[in-house]
Amino acid sequence: MAGKFELYKDKAGEFRFRLKAGNGENILASEGYKDKSGAENGIASVKKNAGDKARFEVKESSSGKPYFVLKAANHQVIGQSQMYDSASGAENGIQSVMNNAPDASVDDQTG
Repeated sequence: MAGKFELYKDKAGEFRFRLKAGNGENILASEGYKDKSGAENGIASVKKNAGDKARFEVKESSSGKPYFVLKAANHQVIGQSQMYDSASGAENGIQSVMNNAPDASVDDQTG
């Protein structure tokens, strides 16, 4: 099963998206957007940038857990991963985003 983006509205009324791998695991999540078009542009940006390994940055949380962010050409963060137990887990997550995002469909759950 291919990966997909889920576009949804959060409890605060903001639009968000998450990228799910073919196995249903969340592999990337967005910030909140005031407008649906902003979230849709975010999805397009993830699709465009996910193929470039240089756009990913592995970071460490305050609790010492690795995670990664995906940045657009302007260096703005367009998605963030979950926390991983190891740096290799984060690297596997990056590979999953690179494999899944470019051709992922969009499941619009806002309607």
